[in-house]
Amino acid sequence: MSQVDIQPVVDFLTDLQDRICQQLEQADGSGKFVEDKWQREEGGGGRTRVLTDGAVIEQGGVNYSLVSGNKLPPSATAHRPELAGRTWRACGVSLVIHPKNPFIPTSHANVRFFIAEKEGEAPVWWFGGGFDLTPFYPFDEDVKHWHQVAHDLCQPFGDDVYDKHKHWCDDYFYLKHRNETRGVGGLFFDDLNEWDFAQCLSYIQAVGQGFIDAYVPIIERRKNHPYDDTHRQFQLYRRGRYVEFNLVFDRGTLFGLQSGGRTESILMSMPPLARWQYNYQPESDTQEAKLQAYLTPRDWLNEL
Repeated sequence: MSQVDIQPVVDFLTDLQDRICQQLEQADGSGKFVEDKWQREEGGGGRTRVLTDGAVIEQGGVNYSLVSGNKLPPSATAHRPELAGRTWRACGVSLVIHPKNPFIPTSHANVRFFIAEKEGEAPVWWFGGGFDLTPFYPFDEDVKHWHQVAHDLCQPFGDDVYDKHKHWCDDYFYLKHRNETRGVGGLFFDDLNEWDFAQCLSYIQAVGQGFIDAYVPIIERRKNHPYDDTHRQFQLYRRGRYVEFNLVFDRGTLFGLQSGGRTESILMSMPPLARWQYNYQPESDTQEAKLQAYLTPRDWLNEL
């Protein structure tokens, strides 16, 4: 492919941001996303939308960006040395939702496209993304529903896609210094270009819609679940793990900061409140102790 028209990707991503915000506002019942449009000096810009202190969502952000540059940061060229000396464009939708109720999981999703170009050479492009779920008080039916949606959206693209991208998610969202997964996983993929452009785009469209189909029913099931301060304090403690992953391991955060990205939008994924406690150990046979069994890769569709 000598020329790549990214307009269909842009059109899909801007519409996806709109649809996700609409669905989450409806599920929240009172909160509204506030939009912050921004421009990047080197090239491009975006729309950061944040919902704060809603009835259900304590803080959530849904970002759209289309940015460009003449030189990639070291983290990118180390991963893909063939990109050195190329101009680049990157666009995507990224979101993180931190609910108030500890019985509603935190969730993350991202779909993105990257292209690097150089005069006289074929462009280098790929898609990436996925979604993952971070419960504090897991419900088996929620975990199974999450993975069933992921499995079903992958099926038209190949019998092995769910297993491949599910395992990739387990590996990527793993806190090595804690020896545990960030949550119960979902899908993750990067450098996707083994299909033609149209099929790759169709896949991220399925993933974007899949996030809505997977997460909104969980919110509806759990948003009225009673909780007390013990549940709340455990939620804040476990949110600390989310912060640790994003600041230590997340490649998107690193790329954004090293490429001169907009810091407020990049760190939008941080929870509004979190806490750390030295050598915390939950009491045995409590709901809090139960979580540990979910923080390891498992075949959720067949083991629950």
